[in-house]
Amino acid sequence: MRHPPASATTIAPAPPKRDHEKKPADAPGPADAHPSGNEKHGTWTQALRMLLFFVYFNGGCIAIAVSQVIGAPLYFYSRDHFYAWMAMTKQQFGVLVTTMTHWWAPVKMRVSGDESVRGQLRQTEDGRLETDFPERLVLIANHQIYTDWVYLWWVAYTNKMHGHLYIILKESIKYIPVLGTGMMFYGFIFLSRKWAKDKERFQYRLRKLSSAHQGPMSGSSYLDPMWLLIFPEGTNLSDNGRANSKKWADKNAIPDLKHAMLPRSTGLLFCLQELEKTVDYMYDCTVAYEGVPRGQYGQDLFTLRSTYFEGRPPKSVNMHWRRFRIADIPTASEAAFSAWLLARWREKDDLIEHYLEHGRFPADAGTSPAVNGGTPLKGAGWIETEVRSKNPLEVFQILVPVAAFALVVNALLKLCNLVLKVLHVR
Repeated sequence: MRHPPASATTIAPAPPKRDHEKKPADAPGPADAHPSGNEKHGTWTQALRMLLFFVYFNGGCIAIAVSQVIGAPLYFYSRDHFYAWMAMTKQQFGVLVTTMTHWWAPVKMRVSGDESVRGQLRQTEDGRLETDFPERLVLIANHQIYTDWVYLWWVAYTNKMHGHLYIILKESIKYIPVLGTGMMFYGFIFLSRKWAKDKERFQYRLRKLSSAHQGPMSGSSYLDPMWLLIFPEGTNLSDNGRANSKKWADKNAIPDLKHAMLPRSTGLLFCLQELEKTVDYMYDCTVAYEGVPRGQYGQDLFTLRSTYFEGRPPKSVNMHWRRFRIADIPTASEAAFSAWLLARWREKDDLIEHYLEHGRFPADAGTSPAVNGGTPLKGAGWIETEVRSKNPLEVFQILVPVAAFALVVNALLKLCNLVLKVLHVR
């Protein structure tokens, strides 16, 4: 990792701490205490919230699935228009999960980064996060809880890239009704974790992501925009994952990590080798959830029920961003790349330790001089915001393709009925 000179980076001064921040992020409480406090909703309110949640989420998913089916015939007419249509439905899903989280599980997002992303994080006047990451990148992150991807999809939304996120997932997920089919339409990559079986399929999908298109939603260089998300740890942090990481560390006579799991390098290395001619940067996000005590796991505390139904989401989701130029990563040697990735994960482990001790990740607040008369780049410091859409009415985009299709079908039926009446009169 390239470190800037000491004078080039300024760490933002910590803002005044609120009451709940006047202790370390993992400060112990009562043994049975939840980090987000007591349940905020009673049994009947939870039942109502659950009902409304499933009506909204499932209804949205069904509407998006119908849109995907409507657009499926485009595959045989124009691949470019087919991919553009599916990107539009992916945007709809990004809006769906963003609004779902805003309404059922509002959470403070605290975002910062180092000098490598200076000028690419900013906060709008109305308090929203905007990011200025490139339209093609590989995104890696530590995997804390099942819903990490929700917050990362929201980050893609802040970059207007929520229609171009591709996620590498376990093969079993594609068999989930409606959702699994939708993910296949989205071009997500499913792996069985058996490299001999996965390699050929993986290569085929990555090469499709590097092929040129000229459709309505193609990128600036005729390559489709793409954020490829991979969790190198392979699974979210848990008792089993922690034990497997320790077992691997002992087998290879290396120290285990404290707050993350040892990363697997094979899949990520293959991604970078296949995409190195069409992607310049890999972005790394370190995620931490407020209130998770040492030795416990976020997945056990922030379940679907506690987060969306009981009113106990994390008090804050904390993200720290870094960027690496792929040309500077040793992808020619598997051993060298494994060592490089492990070093980055140890840095990630140190970042989480810093968060646990201080309640915040480090933040860059330095300024880079202007180049060729441009604007100086400024570090954003800490950005505190929330998961929400730019416009509350944006959610109705989900219904537009279905409604338009219904109007066309209705018009065609009326036309057919009119023709039949004319023929009958004759």
